[in-house]
Amino acid sequence: MSHVRLADRAYAGIVEFINVEALQVGDRLPSESALAEKFSVSRTVVREALARLSSDGITEARRGAGSFVKSRPSDRLAAYMPWAEMPTTMGSYEVRLVVEAEAARLAALRRSPEALADLEAALAALREALMSNAPAHAEDLELHRRIAEATANEAFVEVFTALEGDMDRIMRAGVDISRSRPPEFVEAMMREHEMIVDAIRAQDPEGAALAMRWHLWEGRKRLLP
Repeated sequence: MSHVRLADRAYAGIVEFINVEALQVGDRLPSESALAEKFSVSRTVVREALARLSSDGITEARRGAGSFVKSRPSDRLAAYMPWAEMPTTMGSYEVRLVVEAEAARLAALRRSPEALADLEAALAALREALMSNAPAHAEDLELHRRIAEATANEAFVEVFTALEGDMDRIMRAGVDISRSRPPEFVEAMMREHEMIVDAIRAQDPEGAALAMRWHLWEGRKRLLP
């Protein structure tokens, strides 16, 4: 098994351990050596898994003290992605932060009147779905696809298509988790999309890229309580 796959297994195992053991924010994880023994991997693999968990906001390292729980993944998350799939799905955010931010930037520079009209229609469909409690993940996915198409670069659409499975799981989970919380969570999600489209409409490339990065950072945070 490759080093990356082993790190994925350790990542998923640690997340499952946090949930099965009902660890709370601030609780200390077992030592690296104990985790390595538990998951039958090396300490190097455990360190890589912990570094990724820290990047995803789930754990944090404290010098000389070990690793601690920073945020627990929402219990609802498991309904959309088994723990074994979580490393890959969450890892897709790192790719999206690069690809979709640049797609938004280029869309602001290159969007045609027709592409802008498609974006406006997709935004309106998302607003209707989110505000009516209808399933909204398909509309969310469609808006992001329209941004990729507005770059007038087919390579962005191809990359988007490759990530679509992970994005669909994330969007399903994000909408469901947000709806389980106060109304301002769904309202914030809608405002983030509006900010992206506003910047593309205004042909503000840096504003569009910044709005997309903000949306993706906030979206990842919404998967945690």
